[in-house]
Amino acid sequence: MTISEVSKKYELSQDTLRYYERIGLIPPVNRNKSGIRDYTEEDCRWVEFIKCMRASGLPIEVLIEYVALFQKGDETIEARKDILVEQHKVLVEKMEEIKKTIERLDYKITIYEDSIVEKEKDLKKLED
Repeated sequence: MTISEVSKKYELSQDTLRYYERIGLIPPVNRNKSGIRDYTEEDCRWVEFIKCMRASGLPIEVLIEYVALFQKGDETIEARKDILVEQHKVLVEKMEEIKKTIERLDYKITIYEDSIVEKEKDLKKLED
């Protein structure tokens, strides 16, 4: 696939894809005879993985470390797992914070809704 096709498929700009490759977030992409990037299915899996991890808030530095370890081979499996476990913990904590915020918003919304209902009742009484 060309960079244009990958860009459209994963809704990432071509500049972002080049940047991810340049900083080592995705392994170097092979090029065709004309020097144009030719993304393989494996390259696309990396793009998809990085996009997912970035969307969940993982820092670029952590992902660079993860990819570098991956490229070193199986002797880094434990280190890679440790990175993912740590990031999982961070995401669970964020999720709990978001859950608490949602609960607070629900509470505040209920108060406003109750207030609106009471005002409507008061207005109806005045009209009667």
